Amino acid sequence: MLNALWVQLKTSLAINLQYRAANLIWLIGAVLEPVIYLIVWDTVAQVQGGDVGGFTSSDFAAYFLALMVVDRLTFTWIMWEYEFMIREGKLAQRLLRPLHPFWIDVMDNLAYKAFIMVVLIPTVLVLMFVFRPSFQTTFLDLLAFLPALVLAFILRFCLEWTLAMAAFWTTRTNAINQVYFVVFLFFSGRLAPLELLPGFAQTLASLLPFRWMLSFPLEVLLGRLSVQEIGAGYLMQLGWTAIVLLLLPLAWRVGVRQFSAVGT
Repeated sequence: MLNALWVQLKTSLAINLQYRAANLIWLIGAVLEPVIYLIVWDTVAQVQGGDVGGFTSSDFAAYFLALMVVDRLTFTWIMWEYEFMIREGKLAQRLLRPLHPFWIDVMDNLAYKAFIMVVLIPTVLVLMFVFRPSFQTTFLDLLAFLPALVLAFILRFCLEWTLAMAAFWTTRTNAINQVYFVVFLFFSGRLAPLELLPGFAQTLASLLPFRWMLSFPLEVLLGRLSVQEIGAGYLMQLGWTAIVLLLLPLAWRVGVRQFSAVGT
C-alpha cells in the first residue's frame, strides 16, 4: 500500500510539472483573491481612523498573507472533479486501479501543494515587503499551528470528497458546489476575520465545520487564541472529522452501487 501511494505521489508530481501553465493560473488566483480582500479591508481601516474591530492595516496584512498560505495548504478541488470524471468515463478507469480513488485524490492534492508552495512562499515574502504585516507569532504558536493545520486539511478534504459523491446522483453539481463555497466563504474566515462578524454569526461559525477548516489554524498561527481556546478548537476539529469519516464510506458505497459508467 505504501509503495503504491509513493508511486502515485511521484506520478502526480510529474503531471504537475507537465501542466506548469495551468498551475501558474491557479497561483495567480490564489494570490489575487486574498490581496483584493486585503486592499479592501486596509482601505476600510484607514477610513475609520486606523482600525476595524481591533484590526489595524498591518494586522489585516498579516491575516490575509497568512491566509494565502493556509488556504492553499488545505485547499481541495475535488468537488468540481467528480462530475467531470463520471460524465467522461474517467472514474470507471480509476475503479480498475489497485488504489482506491480516495487515495489517488489525496496523492494528487499533496503533489499539487508541494509544487505550488515552491512558488507561493517566495511570492508571499515579496508581498510582505509591500504590505508590511505585523506578526505576533511565537514559537509555541507555531507548534500549536501544525496539528491545527493537519486536522484542518483532513477535515476539509474528507468533507469535500464526501460532498463530491453527489455527482453519483446528478450530472450537474455546479449549483451544489456554488452554494457550498458561498457558505464557506463567509463562515471560514476567508472573506474577513470571523471576529468582525456579528455575534450570532460568530456563534454559528463556531458550530459549523468551516471555521475549523481554515480560520482556526490561521488564528492559532497569528497568536490570537488562548491555550484553552486552542484545545477546544482541536476537539471541534476532531469531532467534525469523526462525523465526516462516518459519512464518507457510506456515501461512497451507496453511490458506487448505483453508478453506471459514461463516456469512453
